[in-house]
Amino acid sequence: MLKIKDVRWYIIVVLLMLATTINYIDRTSLAVAFPTLKKELNINEQQFSYIIMCFQFTYLVMQPISGRIVDWLHVKKGFSLAVIWWSIANMLHALARVPLSFGICRSLLGVGEAANFPGLAKTVSEWFPPKERTVATGIANIGAGTGIMVATPLVAWIILMWGWQQAFVVTGALGFVWLIFWLLLYHPPAKHFLITSEELAIVQKSHNDFNVREEEAEKGVWKVVLRQKNFWGLGISRFFSEPSWQFFANWIPIYLATQRGLDIKQIGMFAWVPFLASNLGSLVGGFISPFFHKLGVSILTSRKLAVTASACIMPVTLLIAAAPSVGWAIFWFCCGAFSHSAVSATLLTLPADLFPKRTVATANGLSGSCAHFGGMLSTFVVGWIVVHIGYAPVFVFIAFLELVAAAFLWIFLRNPRSNQAAGAD
Repeated sequence: MLKIKDVRWYIIVVLLMLATTINYIDRTSLAVAFPTLKKELNINEQQFSYIIMCFQFTYLVMQPISGRIVDWLHVKKGFSLAVIWWSIANMLHALARVPLSFGICRSLLGVGEAANFPGLAKTVSEWFPPKERTVATGIANIGAGTGIMVATPLVAWIILMWGWQQAFVVTGALGFVWLIFWLLLYHPPAKHFLITSEELAIVQKSHNDFNVREEEAEKGVWKVVLRQKNFWGLGISRFFSEPSWQFFANWIPIYLATQRGLDIKQIGMFAWVPFLASNLGSLVGGFISPFFHKLGVSILTSRKLAVTASACIMPVTLLIAAAPSVGWAIFWFCCGAFSHSAVSATLLTLPADLFPKRTVATANGLSGSCAHFGGMLSTFVVGWIVVHIGYAPVFVFIAFLELVAAAFLWIFLRNPRSNQAAGAD
């Protein structure tokens, strides 16, 4: 029989990583298909930015709502409903023909996909002790980069073989395949068929190692989260961190096509490389916090140091515009994607550290709304700048945002009240 560690790392984390992978395959399909849509449907970059903003708006609105639903229905049911919704929404893109219809489909996709990271955060909080959470989150978050890596050549190949409509149908169907394994293999710790009573006791004990007292949650989920200074520190940090990722995820294929002259086949060959670096960033970022903790600093201070160290890499994106070749441009994109994902490995873990177990998905959703508000505003700004000025100012814009995000963590974040008495930080 598998031990609890095997269940956590080889079943739970893998399921979360695959869900995130499919989530990003679906949301990235439009960016990869855009050069084809521009030619066949006469959709320009400004219209593309509006379509992306439709996704970001519903994603922003639904993050806290989805988080509350996941807290209410629990992870298994909440995740299942979300994947069914977003898979159908992605497949509906095949019926779109004008910017408005693509915007509607993107809006529906955002409604469903908003539940992914709140569900991920809640699952990690239930299954992992604090010292392991950034590692688990970092590994699960590899799915974001993997999804874009897979979507880039996959969607390009499907478009070349069967047309852009089938690209959305095939990628949307992947969610239903994942759902089969999720329903069969996922159970909460107390009900998992591979767990022993001794192992269950270890998991349950870990819930109180760093979290706010659970009785705080009885005062009302929204009230517990929103009244805390920690939430606003996390939310503002994610607001400044998200725009760089939104640019990488949505604009790299378009930049390579319009500024570097790559065709759809070449985009499929090269545009995925920065997201391999993103995966490495997620993995490395998950281990940075435990590294600092082993040096003797507290859990929360180690989180802040991990974000700061990771953010220091992002300014190299200033070099992209002046890169002498496509290869060098992609290399600097790789550095930026690595930096953001290393930062995210910690930011996505913090709700599990700072809030009661019953409120973790809601806290993640609310901070995610802050993130995607920043992402939506930046998408509008980027769309306008790209059309009227060019890409150079965009690279200046994103170069320092991760450092600003790190600064707000240092300004606002303090240990939860339950640990202040113990002098944890």
